[in-house]
Amino acid sequence: MKIGILGGTFNPVHIGHLILAEEAREKLGLDKIIFIPTALPPHKDNLNIAPAADRLKMLRLATKSNKYFAVSDLEIKRQGRSYTIDTLKVLKLKHPKDELYFIIGSDLLEYLNAWKDLSQILKMVKFVATTRPGYPLEKIPDYIQTLPIRAVDVSGFEVRQCVAENKSFGYLVTDKVFDYIKKRKLYK
Repeated sequence: MKIGILGGTFNPVHIGHLILAEEAREKLGLDKIIFIPTALPPHKDNLNIAPAADRLKMLRLATKSNKYFAVSDLEIKRQGRSYTIDTLKVLKLKHPKDELYFIIGSDLLEYLNAWKDLSQILKMVKFVATTRPGYPLEKIPDYIQTLPIRAVDVSGFEVRQCVAENKSFGYLVTDKVFDYIKKRKLYK
């Protein structure tokens, strides 16, 4: 099997994440995409991050209708700071015969050199960088496959800002995620 791995804070999951995952799945011929929300991202300040349980629930609500999407609570169960290398070691044990594709947005390329054990990561997965508005696919290392996808300029920051300012955000997230954010009063 060919499995795509899409990690992140998902604070909250929005339509940009879902479109990226579906296009990557289709264009790379993947059998499945596993979304893995981080408990504590190593490169963020964690000030305005919804509780891990809420982010996990929103991901499950957003992906439930797509039979090719799965959500893993691996990093949340581990707790603490999440490093890609630790997650991939577990996934390789669970999927020893499968090809793993680690998918990132082009906005993360500038941070790659700071990743823990990057050389080991590159031996475990096929690394794929997808386009993200404002972050062109330039100066890409040879070990990264690039994948142009539909430009959808949505960010978790934008969604959180809309919620905090009482502005409309309904079409930036799925209906179920919208209802969940309202019900739980997240990002206020």
